[in-house]
Amino acid sequence: MLAGDLALAGVLVLIGLGVEDLDNGSAARMLASAVAVVVLTLLRRRLPVFTLVAGSLVGVYLPGAFLVAIPLGWSAGRRIVGVGRALGAFTGAFALAVVLSVFKEWSQGRAVLIVVFSALMFLVMVVMPGLASRYWSQRHTLLRALQERNAQLLRERAMVAGQARLRERQRIAQDMHDSLGHQLALISVHTGALEVDPVLTDRQREAVGVLRQASVAAMHELREVVGILRDGVEAPLPVEEAQPAARGVAGIAGIVESARSAGTDVRLTTAGRPRPLVAACDHAAYRIAQEALTNAYKHAPGAPITVELRYEDDSLVVEIANGPAAGPGAGEVVSGGQGLTGLRERARLVGGMVYAGTAEGGGFRVAGVLPYGTEPAGAEEAGPGAVADDFGQQVQARHLSGNAGPVDWDAVDRKLLNGSRVGGVTLGCGIAVAAVVVLLIVIGAAVALLVGSVSDATVGRAEYDEIQVGEAESTVRSRLPSGDSILTEGLDRKGPPRPQGATCLAFLAEGGGDWDSDSVFRFCFKDGKLVEKQAYEAEQ
Repeated sequence: MLAGDLALAGVLVLIGLGVEDLDNGSAARMLASAVAVVVLTLLRRRLPVFTLVAGSLVGVYLPGAFLVAIPLGWSAGRRIVGVGRALGAFTGAFALAVVLSVFKEWSQGRAVLIVVFSALMFLVMVVMPGLASRYWSQRHTLLRALQERNAQLLRERAMVAGQARLRERQRIAQDMHDSLGHQLALISVHTGALEVDPVLTDRQREAVGVLRQASVAAMHELREVVGILRDGVEAPLPVEEAQPAARGVAGIAGIVESARSAGTDVRLTTAGRPRPLVAACDHAAYRIAQEALTNAYKHAPGAPITVELRYEDDSLVVEIANGPAAGPGAGEVVSGGQGLTGLRERARLVGGMVYAGTAEGGGFRVAGVLPYGTEPAGAEEAGPGAVADDFGQQVQARHLSGNAGPVDWDAVDRKLLNGSRVGGVTLGCGIAVAAVVVLLIVIGAAVALLVGSVSDATVGRAEYDEIQVGEAESTVRSRLPSGDSILTEGLDRKGPPRPQGATCLAFLAEGGGDWDSDSVFRFCFKDGKLVEKQAYEAEQ
């Protein structure tokens, strides 16, 4: 960075020395211009406001340092924080440059033209680079912010995927608890019934006892595995998708028949006109019946069980009730305490509810109320008119709708970058057009200033010959141009000696002079009269 600033300062110094030489600048002024360029270039990053104002001051009095205004404007536009502060800095620098230019050229008597020319030069050399730099800085900041936001969205997507995996683990654990637990409980009931069968021999009872102990041990191991799968998972149970008929209301008769074949007294009754349920509610009804039967096997072995399906006007009621336990066996019950909790959560997600509590006579009762046509919460699809307010909401809507594919993050990056490039090209072209327009205005103003200076600095041979020595000064001056031009500076001192005490006006001769000299007409006045007129050649 320092090497680049030094290289830029060196280039500007060389150009400035050439400008000073064309303007016949002294060695001291050349040295001052070089020092000013180097100092301002090196300080422009740390002190953008100070260097901008100082550069406007230096450029008025040191022509060799006027080009440093371009990098100073660039640095100020990029590094000044805040629009108000930047506007104040550029306005102050502009006012200082215009005031100093008018003060310096006040003797020329063309204040309006000087103000216009100074303003246009400031726009071209300071404001335009400042605007371009500020746009480039804001675009760079925007792209960096978009990249950071994209990285954040990627991290969030990874977190969502991790949460989905945890929810899947919980779903697997719940299914294992419901399905395998029910089957193992059924095996335990079968083997328990066989152990007390008087037909079996002692050896057969021993084998059945081993089988029963193995089923109990399997239930313990299953509970441990389920506990591991559920460890750290606190998300609600996901809503089940469509299930086969064997896992819905139609499958309840099957599990009731399996319980009967195991020797359990189970009765199934149906009331009301059967009505179809949505898939999630249908599967929830099956799970309620399965879990309630499993609990009845474990906690009340040998007790009669009633399963009732009541199709009411607005909901299906699944009720499972059992009487008190007919015999011992509660000491061998394996329970994790999560079955009824899972049932309540499953019913809640489909808009229903589950009740569990003791029944009259010492039994237990589980009842679930499930609506017929309620979709799972959060499963509604957004209509075609739904539009997210921002990109984050659009991503969230895609996840919630459930039917959209994964977000193409590369396409998002390309879209953002292409949009930024299009905007950059448009703004860049606008700045370039504005710069060209302002430059043309500056050139036009410079041409107008030059034409005015030429007309004020030249006199024709015929006019020179018509003026005679001895005429009144006022009469002669009225016939001559004003002579206030940069082209006539010093011409009156380059010719023959002037008369003692006289004031002289020098003009360029129209159509005269060579590449290395100028033809000059000089008029000298004293005591209100023209006392001398001279025509001579002055070296450039």
